[in-house]
Amino acid sequence: MSAEATNPEAHPEVRPELRRRGRTRLDLRRLGRAALLGPTSRDRLPDAIGHVAEAHRAHHPDADLSVLRRAYLLAETSHRGQMRKSGEPYITHPLAVTLILAELGAETTTLTASLLHDTVEDTDVTLDQVGEEFGDEVRFIVDGVTKVEKIDYGAAAEPETFRKMLVATGNDVRVMSIKLADRLHNMRTLGVMRPEKQARIAKVTRDVLIPLAERLGVQALKTELEDLVFAILHPEEYERTRALISAHAGERDPLPAIADSVRTVLRDAGITAEVQVRPRHFVSVHRIALKRGELRGSDFGRILVQVGENADCYAVLGEMHTCFTPVVSEFKDFIAAPKFNLYQSLHTAVATPEGYVAEVIVRTRQMHRVAEAGVVALGNPYTTGTPPEAAADCDEERVDPTRPGWLSRLLDWQESAPDPDTFWSVLRAELAQDREITVFRADGGTLGLPAGASCIDAAYAQHGEAAHGCIGARVNGRLTSLSSPLSDGDTVQLLLAHDASSGPAAEWLDHARTPAARIAISSWLQAHPDLAMATTSAARAPLSVVGARGDGGNAVADLPDATVRLAGCCTPVPPDAVAGFVVRGGAVTVHRVQCAAVARMRAVGRTSVAVHWRATADCRVTLLAESFGRPHLLADLTEAIAREGVEVVSATVEPPVEQRVRHTYTLQLPDATGLTALMRAMRDVPGVYDVSRA
Repeated sequence: MSAEATNPEAHPEVRPELRRRGRTRLDLRRLGRAALLGPTSRDRLPDAIGHVAEAHRAHHPDADLSVLRRAYLLAETSHRGQMRKSGEPYITHPLAVTLILAELGAETTTLTASLLHDTVEDTDVTLDQVGEEFGDEVRFIVDGVTKVEKIDYGAAAEPETFRKMLVATGNDVRVMSIKLADRLHNMRTLGVMRPEKQARIAKVTRDVLIPLAERLGVQALKTELEDLVFAILHPEEYERTRALISAHAGERDPLPAIADSVRTVLRDAGITAEVQVRPRHFVSVHRIALKRGELRGSDFGRILVQVGENADCYAVLGEMHTCFTPVVSEFKDFIAAPKFNLYQSLHTAVATPEGYVAEVIVRTRQMHRVAEAGVVALGNPYTTGTPPEAAADCDEERVDPTRPGWLSRLLDWQESAPDPDTFWSVLRAELAQDREITVFRADGGTLGLPAGASCIDAAYAQHGEAAHGCIGARVNGRLTSLSSPLSDGDTVQLLLAHDASSGPAAEWLDHARTPAARIAISSWLQAHPDLAMATTSAARAPLSVVGARGDGGNAVADLPDATVRLAGCCTPVPPDAVAGFVVRGGAVTVHRVQCAAVARMRAVGRTSVAVHWRATADCRVTLLAESFGRPHLLADLTEAIAREGVEVVSATVEPPVEQRVRHTYTLQLPDATGLTALMRAMRDVPGVYDVSRA
C-alpha cells in the first residue's frame, strides 16, 4: 500500500482541512529532535516538553507546569535507549500522545499520566514509584492504561480483553482518553508495519475504539481515526473520495460567500457571533456522496456559528430561518435534548437563491469545546468528589460524575454477562447504536436508553432483576403493553407483580433492545426452564370454564308466565334501572336502560316491558377483567372472587394480544350491594389494570 493511501495528509489539496493535524505533526518532529538531545538543566522546562506546555497553557493559563517537567524527566530517563519501529526515540510516543491531549484541553493530571503511561509496562518504573512521586490520581490512571495496554488484540482474545478495557475505562474515563490518543498516534505511524497487521489494527480501531471515541464525545480524535481507518481498509473508496475533494479544491466554493451573508445578518441583528466554514473530513464526504449521489460545492463543508450563551443559539436560529429559506427536515435541537455523549448544538440547513443548500451548526463556545474534546474537556472528574487518598486502592470502584449513561449501563451488565462471547456480541450491538433517548420515570428520575428501546428495557434499567415481575406499564399516563417502544421524552411507570414466582416470557426477548434486559431475561429463562415453558403456554392458550346456570335471576317481567333472561351485553343487577323486550319465542330479555341495545330497539318502534326486581338480595353479573399476562393470574383472580363469597357461573379467558389478556366472568352474588367491593378486590390482583361491567 502506498504512503499516500495510509496518510490523508500527504495530499496537498486536502491540507486546509487537516491544518491542525499538520501543525501537530510538525510539532512532533520538533519533539523528536529535542528528545534526542536529552533533558536540559533543572531551572527551565525541557525543549521537548515545551510544545506540550504551550498547548496546555492555551487552555489552562494558570496550570502548574513543574509536574509536567518532572514527569517528562522520569519518562525520558526511563525510556532512554528504547526506539520505535520508525527509528525514532521511544520518548517521542508519550510526548506525541500528551501533545494530542493538551491540544484537546486535558487537565494537568491527565497529561502527567499520559507522559508516564508506558513507563510501568516497558521500563523498570513501578506503580508505587509513580504514586509516591505524582500522587494517587496519576497512579490510578497509569495503572488503568497499563492494564489496557496488556490487551492482546487478536480475534480470539477480543471478548475478554475488551471486557477488561471497559472496566478500566469505567473506573476513570481519563484512562480511555489516553488510550484513544495513544491509538491515534500509532495509527498515524502505522505505515512502518506489514499490510496485514495494519488491517488488523485498523479493524479493531473501527469496531471498538472509534465507537468508544464517539460515545466519549471526543470528535476530534474520532474523525481522524475514521479517516486513517478508511484509507487502510477501503483504499479504493478513499482514493475516489480524495479525488472528489481534490476536484472541489479547484472550483469556486460557495460556502465562504454564504458565511459572509450569515455574518451580515447576525451583525445587523446585534448578535455577536463567530462564523466559520468547517470542511468535512474524508469519511463525512464519503457518506454524503453515498447519500446524495452527485455532490455540489456546498456539500464539502458546513457553517459553524459560535456564540456566548444558550439563548443566543436560538436567536441565531431565528435569524437564519427568517432571512434564509430553511430546510425544515434538517432541523435538530441537541441543546434541549443533548446526545448521549454530551454533545449539544442546533443543526439546521438553509437554501440560497443560487440553489445551494448549506448545513449550519449553532453552538456556544463551551459546547464547541465539549463537541471537539468530549469528556477530555470536562477536567478532573474527582476534584469535588472523593479525596484522592480515599481512592488509593486501584481496585476500588469510584463514582465518576462525567461518566455517560451508556457507559454506566455497560458496566452494570458486563458483570452479569454469562460468558465473554455474550459480552462481545452485546458490546458490539451497544456500540452500533447511534442515538439515545431519555425517558422520565414516574418517581421523578430519568432513564437513558438506546433508540428503539421498549418498556421491557425501561423495566430492567430501573428495577434490575426485580423487572422479572413486571406485568405492565403506563406511558404518558396510558396503559400499554411491555413491548411498546418508547420515544424521547416519554414518562413511564412500570407495574410490578408482588408474586415472587413471576418471571419473564420468552417473547420478551423479541422486544428487548438493551444488553441488560436481554442478558437478565436469558439468564432467568435458562434457570427456570419449567416456569418459562408454563409462562409461554399460559400466554398463548385460551381458557374457558363454563358453569351450568343461565336464567333470569331476580328479574320479574309484567307478563304472566314469561321466561325472563338477563341480557349478556349489559348483565343488569339489582338495583339497576332495567327494561325488558319480548324476543322470539315469547321470552323477555332484560337490559339496563343505559344499554345501547335499548336505544336501538326503541328507535325501531319496539315496545318495552316493565321489569322489576324480586325482594331477594342475590343477583348475577358479568364482569370484564383486563390484565397483563403472567403465570397463575387466573388462579389468583378466582381466589379473590371466592374470598368475597361470590360463585363463578362461567369464566372465559381470551388469547393474549400484545401480552394483554381479557377475562370474562359471569358471577352469582349473594348480595348486590357487594358488587363494588368485589370489583375492587379483583382490581387489587397484581396484573389486573381494569375491571368493568360487561
